[in-house]
Amino acid sequence: MNQETPSQAVPHTVSSLAADLRRLGLAAGDVVLVHSALRSVGFVVGHVQSVVLALLEVLGPDGTLVVPTHTNYNSDPAGWSNPPVPEAWWPVIRGENPGFDRVLSPSRWVGVLPESVRTWPGAVRSGHPQVSFAAVGARAAEVVASHPVEDELGDGSPLGAVYRLDGKVLLIGCGHANNTSMHLSETRQPDPKLDENGAAVRDADGSVRWVTWSAPASDSSDFEEIGVAFDAVGPVSVGLVGGAVSRLMSQRAVVDFATGWIRDNRVAGAAEVAEG
Repeated sequence: MNQETPSQAVPHTVSSLAADLRRLGLAAGDVVLVHSALRSVGFVVGHVQSVVLALLEVLGPDGTLVVPTHTNYNSDPAGWSNPPVPEAWWPVIRGENPGFDRVLSPSRWVGVLPESVRTWPGAVRSGHPQVSFAAVGARAAEVVASHPVEDELGDGSPLGAVYRLDGKVLLIGCGHANNTSMHLSETRQPDPKLDENGAAVRDADGSVRWVTWSAPASDSSDFEEIGVAFDAVGPVSVGLVGGAVSRLMSQRAVVDFATGWIRDNRVAGAAEVAEG
């Protein structure tokens, strides 16, 4: 969130952000998965805390706020490329990793909002060592209750729970490239390509173990293209939250659309390349 010398006429506040969210269509009782780039919101009195308060004010006691709290750094170093590390380091990284802990392990590369929600009073977090989600509110425990390692972003994950609860997706200041729910669409493809994964997990007794699993491969490279196609048919509400162009949509609608788009375009495109 940009807290440098502001160019906006007045600072944003909890009440002004709540009004923006309501105009966008967020309502009391909603289950909403939020992705955000809060720098684009502008100057907010109270910074990220006020953004969370505004979301919770609009959702009310019956609503539920969900965020990604991913820890992709807890992965097999053999697959690291940005940047890679020397092969001699791999055994040390695997052997000395403190292991995923729902309370202690910070999220990374998902923005400042998820970290604020993750540590919010009453927040609960799913147990996946790489792609966990955190939630606050009436249905929070239900959203994060199940998250098998092999069902990273599928129907058994919190994404699937949001889908079953007919939740919404809110993109604050970011585009569909960050719309994690489209990964649920990837898992619904026939015979999806599988990736091999590994991570360290800390058990309740403090011991750490290395776990491995196979899961459908994730590829967000065409999510923005899918999003443009979805925006053309909707339903999607576009408006400002503070100074950030934001989108609110039914998660079911975007997941169902992306499932068909990937089936008809991505798979077909790959087949055409192979035949050519």
